[in-house]
Amino acid sequence: MDEVYIETPLGIATISGDEDGIASVSVTKESTNTPSKDIPLYLQKAVSQLEEYFEGQRTDFDLILNPTGTDFQKKVWDELLKIPFGKTVSYLDIAKRLGDPKSIRAAASANGKNPLWIIVPCHRVIGSDGSLTGYAGGLWRKKWLLDHENPVKQQSLF
Repeated sequence: MDEVYIETPLGIATISGDEDGIASVSVTKESTNTPSKDIPLYLQKAVSQLEEYFEGQRTDFDLILNPTGTDFQKKVWDELLKIPFGKTVSYLDIAKRLGDPKSIRAAASANGKNPLWIIVPCHRVIGSDGSLTGYAGGLWRKKWLLDHENPVKQQSLF
């Protein structure tokens, strides 16, 4: 499993994977890593697609994903992939989509364990009351991502 580091507006992101796909993408609060110069061929597509996302030129990802998780976690992550760019859903919505509204806490827990930052858009899940709740990368990053995906357009007065 190889790791590369890229600079993003939200800090240094770590991308790991191999020939079988992308295993994880994460950003840490503090990183001592510097952006990678040599990027393995099988990670180059992920690097370029993330760069395009941050440049505002990409709204979805076309990558082979290979995260490690339980069957339930993978079902939750599959549901997250269905959330359209610029939209949000609640944790309860995810639980209902899985067929069991009572699984809301388990769905929220699986959401929080998502290993594929941005690519599997866990940042698009909010509280039922519209509040920004829990985000491993920090709520300020969640707000930044939601604003990036849904910028407020200035209304013309004339």
